[in-house]
Amino acid sequence: MLIPLSAVVVEASGGGWGTYKSALTNSQTVNALQLTVGVALLTTAINMVMGTVIAWVLVRDRFWGKRALDLIIDIPFAMPTIVAGLVLLALYGSQGPLGVEFENTRKAVFLAIAFVTLPFIVRTVQPVLEEMETEVEDAAASLGANRRTILRRIVLPTLVPAIFAGAALSFARGISEYGSLVLLSGNLPNRTEVTSYRMASLLEGGNRPAAAALATIMLLVALLAIVALDITQRRLARRG
Repeated sequence: MLIPLSAVVVEASGGGWGTYKSALTNSQTVNALQLTVGVALLTTAINMVMGTVIAWVLVRDRFWGKRALDLIIDIPFAMPTIVAGLVLLALYGSQGPLGVEFENTRKAVFLAIAFVTLPFIVRTVQPVLEEMETEVEDAAASLGANRRTILRRIVLPTLVPAIFAGAALSFARGISEYGSLVLLSGNLPNRTEVTSYRMASLLEGGNRPAAAALATIMLLVALLAIVALDITQRRLARRG
C-alpha cells in the first residue's frame, strides 16, 4: 500500500515546491478542490445521520420489503460507477421523470457522491446494532429513563465508533469519486469539475507532475479528515 502512495509523492516532488505552488494557485484546481472537499464533507455529515437511521430501521424494525431494502443498500457497491452516473442522469436529468434539471450543476455532484457513499455508514453501523443487547435498554427504561436518555447515554456511545469509521470511508470515497460524475455533472471547469477529473485532464495534457501534486494534496486531505474523525470519536466515546 505504501509503495504506490510513495511513488505519487516522489513523482510530485520531482518538480520541487513550485509544482505544489502552481497547483494551489491555479484557480481551476483550487475551485475543483473546494467543490470536492466541500461536497464530500456535506454528504458525509448527512450520511452519518441518514445512514444511522437506515441501519436502525433495518435492524430494529419489522416491515414488508425489509429484505429487499437490505439488498438495495448494497447496489452502489456492486454497480459500476459509470452505470450509476447513467442511472442518476436518467432520473435527475432534463429528460428524467421527475422534471428536474440537475445535470451540469453542483447539485448533480452532491447527488452522485451521496448515492455512492451512503452504504458505507449503513454497513458499518448495522453489525454493531445487531450485536447490541436490548436488555440494557429495557433495564434503563424500567428504571425510569426516557427514550432520549436511553439514546444519548446507552445507544449512541456504542454506535459512535462505527458511525465515525463509516464517515471516514464515506469521505475518502467522496473525494475520490469519478465515474458517477462524468455524465451527470458535466465536469465543467470552475463550476462542476471535481479533483479526480481535474487530475485526469492534467494527465491527458501531459502534465504528470501537476497531477501527482494534486493527488498528493488529496492524500493529505484524506489523512487529515480521517485523523480528525478519529480524534472526535475518541473524545465523544470518553464523554459517553
